Amino acid sequence: MQIESFQQEFQKIYGRRPEVYRAPGRVNLIGEHTDYNDGFVMPAAINFFTWLAISRRSDATINIRSRAFSEPVTIVLNGDLRPRHAWSDYVVGIIDQIRQSGKKLAGADILIQSEVPMGSGLSSSAAIEVAAGFSLLSTNQYAVDRTELALLCQRAENLFVGMRCGIMDQFISCNGTVDHALMLDCRSLDFRLLPLAPSSRMVICNTMVKHEHASGEYNKRRDECETGVLILREFIPGIRALRDVSTRQLEQYREKLPETIYRRCRHVVTENDRVQRAAKGLEQHDMKQFGTLMAQSHASLRDDYEVSSRELDSMVEIANRQPGILGARMTGGGFGGCTINLVEASHAETFRDNVAEEYKRATGLSPEIYISTAADGANQVQ
Repeated sequence: MQIESFQQEFQKIYGRRPEVYRAPGRVNLIGEHTDYNDGFVMPAAINFFTWLAISRRSDATINIRSRAFSEPVTIVLNGDLRPRHAWSDYVVGIIDQIRQSGKKLAGADILIQSEVPMGSGLSSSAAIEVAAGFSLLSTNQYAVDRTELALLCQRAENLFVGMRCGIMDQFISCNGTVDHALMLDCRSLDFRLLPLAPSSRMVICNTMVKHEHASGEYNKRRDECETGVLILREFIPGIRALRDVSTRQLEQYREKLPETIYRRCRHVVTENDRVQRAAKGLEQHDMKQFGTLMAQSHASLRDDYEVSSRELDSMVEIANRQPGILGARMTGGGFGGCTINLVEASHAETFRDNVAEEYKRATGLSPEIYISTAADGANQVQ
């Protein structure tokens, strides 16, 4: 990102020099589809950002433009804010949530540029929401509580966009820390930072198959988990979510659950256990253990949760054959998108080249492969 040229473009459009903010996308090392079950996740922010240039106005108009889309959007703050079922809903949604929280906003001019690939499972939506929310609060002289902002952004996506996501994506985009993963308890929002070995790299492999979460499969999985909780609550009093169910309890009442519901629950219950063991692995610098848990996670997502795809499975199989691989799995909601691979730094570039070649030979698709370290969360840069 050339910040100066970004500011100049903004000035050419709006006639004023802006402030510039950014928020990162994320990759999830382990802990998939556990966040909306009150469970545990382990994401890291990546060095791919949504950039947002903003200048405050004296009226109640907010103008929103994106370099990726030709159509500008204009809203009036004292008007009726409704979804347009377009990219701008991620921005308008957080405006709506800030307003509903009781905070008053002035008008603003906004220009957006995103480096986070859309539809890849790297949470481009949360990066836009967090960049917009952080910048709007800051330019209106509000102190930014990062946990509060993450919750506002999650509500924007749940209630305005209509995507029933958990808190993970927005939380890590707000709270990421350079060279660290973050283990988050999605119920209490307590978290702890876990150091990533400087001798390793996160290599993210984009299958170039885009998922369509909002088309229903993601929300369907959430409904299936909630069905499991309703059934199990008859036998395990007091449980609020699958987070509260142990492996022993799930097996004890297995016959009470339809087979598909049982397998959905088994993924979530065992995945929560894997995240906690993976945290110990990082703290003890046991990357072999961490890699084994990543493999188990992918198998569970593929077989029990059924959110993998032919391309994701092929990418993981290819990665596991490469020198320097520490662990590989699909990441994100599934049905396409990306894999996350932990690779020894000295092998990262060779890994990228080999996987790209072998994946294209296997599928006919040319992947995008990104090498990243863990990044900081949202901040103002100019």
